[in-house]
Amino acid sequence: MLLCVSASHQTASFDLLERLSAPTDPIGPVIAAHDDCVQGAVVVSTCNRFEAYVDMDEPVTAASAVGVEAALMAIEAATGVDASQLDGSYRVIAGPAVAEHLFAVASGLESVVVGEGEIAGQVRRALAEAREQGTTSPELERLFQRASEAQRDVKNSTALGRAGRSLVRLALDLADSRIADWGMLKVLLVGTGAYAAATLAALRDRGAADITVHSPSGRGERFARKHGIDWVESAGYPAAARRADLVITCTTAEGHVLSAATFGGSAGPDVAASCPAHAAPRRLVIDLGLPRNVDPDVATAVGTDLLDLETIRLHAPLEELQATDAARALVLDAARRFTVVGERRAVAPAVTALREHAFGILEEEIARARAKGDDGRTEQALRHLVGRLLHVPTARAHELAESGRATDYVDALEALFGLRPEHAEPDAPVAQDLAG
Repeated sequence: MLLCVSASHQTASFDLLERLSAPTDPIGPVIAAHDDCVQGAVVVSTCNRFEAYVDMDEPVTAASAVGVEAALMAIEAATGVDASQLDGSYRVIAGPAVAEHLFAVASGLESVVVGEGEIAGQVRRALAEAREQGTTSPELERLFQRASEAQRDVKNSTALGRAGRSLVRLALDLADSRIADWGMLKVLLVGTGAYAAATLAALRDRGAADITVHSPSGRGERFARKHGIDWVESAGYPAAARRADLVITCTTAEGHVLSAATFGGSAGPDVAASCPAHAAPRRLVIDLGLPRNVDPDVATAVGTDLLDLETIRLHAPLEELQATDAARALVLDAARRFTVVGERRAVAPAVTALREHAFGILEEEIARARAKGDDGRTEQALRHLVGRLLHVPTARAHELAESGRATDYVDALEALFGLRPEHAEPDAPVAQDLAG
């Protein structure tokens, strides 16, 4: 049985999500080691989402409760967030609904900005990390593979990707009303990861050219040379921040990388606010980090405005309903097909057991006929008869599986023939990474 423990921007505060996104140790292995009935775990952790996908041994009594307990205890061990602090900030999804949820997440339907594209890569990386940690299971592999396929279908078949915008571009859209000429801006970019690259591309699209990068981890020069921009080392960082008209932070560094002290102090007389006639252009700081890269006291620095994820979320555009509806229809269909395939696989051992039972009796009767000198006609008739007899029970098994009643079929076999098939051997994990 699959289940998901989900805390997202829809259920939890950004403060809580910030704490969940900074574990001291990987969470997946802790979940997987919680109990023998936990078959695997994959953790998806982004700036506005923390989700643990857990594969449970379904026959275990209260498997769902055990899975939730495993996730909450692992979160507490790795982040220090007590389970009681999570009350009301997460929801549990179980059974067939898990596929629909993950497919919607991977497609950008559950993001702060509906249709944003970064989440698809984050879902793929979550599976890759679980593989490295040895915590995947065949069913989780299948789930995440199909999520990638659903995401591609949504991207290729709907306008959702064009309707939605990334957090980076939305942040710059919000900044646009404050900026007369992007080409005249002095921009300082703090961070060198995937978000930094996306931010740089979005800045250039708007005409920004004077861009400098700083990396708290020392990777600024390499990033700068790759992208043809300037960089600044730690010693020159405060001065670069003070010179900048726009500072954008998107780094995974622990702790704040920017504060009011970086600009030489905090609250004082704000000339621009008190005397509009002499107002100078205000510096804008955009914090795209989670955990937060910027100390909230930056907003008290003279001439400085702060735009963080909380504010960006409040300004997220309304969904374009037509594109969203089409995308959700594709997600629902993909989830239904995922469930049908899973149910068919679940009933497969029962079908195999019935056929083996029938063919075992058949071979005994054929051997008896041969011993009496049968010329082959009896064998041919018996094989035809057994094939006819097995056709309806086999077809009925698939029908019951598709309607979620596979256990009815298994129970009937046990009641009628004393057959209790073992669980099917799961498919081997798919070795290749998910396609983009």
